Amino acid sequence: MPDSKLYDLLGVKREASEAEIKRAYKKLAKQYHPDRHSGSSGSEHSDGEKFKEIGFAHEVLTNPQKRNIYDRGGLEALKEGGQSQGFEDIFEHLFGGGGGGGFPGGMFGGGMGGLFGGGSPFGHSHGGRGGRRQGEDTVFPLTVTLEDLYKGKTVKISIDKTILCPSCNGYGGKSGSASRCNPCRGQGIKVSLRPIGPGMMQQVQEECQKCRGTGQDFSDADRCKKCDGKQVSREKKVQEIVVDKGKRHGDKVVLRGAGDQKPNVEPGDVVVVLQMVKHDTFDRDGNHLLTKMNIDLVEALCGMSRPLKHLDGRTLLITRKPGQITEPGEIYTVIGEGMPTQRDPTTCGNLMIKFDIKFPESNWTSPEQIKKLESVLGPRPPQPTNINVAEVEEVVLHDFDAEHMNGRAGHGGGNAYDEDGDEDGPQGPGGVRCATQ
Repeated sequence: MPDSKLYDLLGVKREASEAEIKRAYKKLAKQYHPDRHSGSSGSEHSDGEKFKEIGFAHEVLTNPQKRNIYDRGGLEALKEGGQSQGFEDIFEHLFGGGGGGGFPGGMFGGGMGGLFGGGSPFGHSHGGRGGRRQGEDTVFPLTVTLEDLYKGKTVKISIDKTILCPSCNGYGGKSGSASRCNPCRGQGIKVSLRPIGPGMMQQVQEECQKCRGTGQDFSDADRCKKCDGKQVSREKKVQEIVVDKGKRHGDKVVLRGAGDQKPNVEPGDVVVVLQMVKHDTFDRDGNHLLTKMNIDLVEALCGMSRPLKHLDGRTLLITRKPGQITEPGEIYTVIGEGMPTQRDPTTCGNLMIKFDIKFPESNWTSPEQIKKLESVLGPRPPQPTNINVAEVEEVVLHDFDAEHMNGRAGHGGGNAYDEDGDEDGPQGPGGVRCATQ
């Protein structure tokens, strides 16, 4: 049966709208606020716990992603999906610190602490991470597209992790039958000296091979058959990752306490690192999107209307009116069509479009048409009148060959602008005799 405890706390139905949930919360928050009963210690404690409970319910049910996870899998799914950040104490008491899904004594059992076990939902746990050695984090790279970061996405990933052996509850064998490991004297590690140079030794700590770092030993009869005394086993765990709108390449989604389990060690976190693949159309700069658009010369001069498919599937019609000239390399901005911001996904950056102009090929039309075009564009600039025709030499422009110029036509790596340019002989690199001075 679906978990409806958080809805019951606020007195609303599962299909209640966000507005209905907020109204119910405000009403209950006013009723159970601890300041209303500051004169009675018993009443103040009771209302304080109730106030925390409805605050937690409001936090989950007004967040679309958290509510979706809760509706599908209850409080257990919230914890496993990494949605307990900021509420670690609540989940420690809910699940007994081990991630179980039960509620000993009922949801509100064990006194008025019930749901929160007397802990503050905004405080830090004094047990668990503070009292035991912290395990290593597990880093999991997750490939995402720019569309995923624009629209947001929920992804299920499979993580291969170590868990406390369910057969022996992480003990390694029959309860009470362990003896101290002799080779490491119960320390789980052995210290040895390793030579690192002439007359130089290095002290090295290594895991004891006999007890595999547990510090204890079992007889063959008492050793756990499932884990062979290792205390842990492997399992694949499916985790649900919520990629919020506006996330960036390299951002992390942290699943608290979802890492490898070991005896007497607080599990580390699973750190999911977002790896964005390159997009064919758009580049990203912070909250802004960048793209290039190639248009023809006629569009640059006479106006244009080009469709551009956005990351969410919408088609934007990019328009320049007749008479609006678009120059090569010019950049225009579409306000509010960039990436959503993480703090407020309803606010977006801008979309910036850089225009490249495609010019026609040489000799693309007849001389008659060229004259017509010139009459429309206006006359050419006048030629200088103070030029002596006898002293003027007309030259022909050729296509530039960068490889030929930089490589000196196979004569080494000389630069076209080097002062010492005699190595090609008097004719120059092109094989054409230089003009006499």
